[in-house]
Amino acid sequence: MTLVKTESPKTFTPEPGMRRQVLANTDQLMLIRHYFDKGWVGARHSHPHHQLVYVISGAIRVEVDGNTFDAHAGDSFIVDGNVPHQASALEPSEVLDVFTPTREDYRELLTTKM
Repeated sequence: MTLVKTESPKTFTPEPGMRRQVLANTDQLMLIRHYFDKGWVGARHSHPHHQLVYVISGAIRVEVDGNTFDAHAGDSFIVDGNVPHQASALEPSEVLDVFTPTREDYRELLTTKM
């Protein structure tokens, strides 16, 4: 069992306008919390992991494989593995991402000395 208390996750700033917290994770699942500043635009990318996204607060614009939509607080969607996608923040936003399998590149952040 893995328990991550609210006050315990480290916060990483992989790029301006985004903060990331690696929450509970196993070899098969990983929960990530992202905070986006209004105006943040992420890089278009893809990865082999399936990604479930839940918008806790705010609003983001998402482009998945050529289709664009806005997701607001309470909305959720899935991005299949290896599908190009990009997100931007229409307002300050908090988003939860669940990845399967776990993202080893994010897990490595937990052991890297800052």
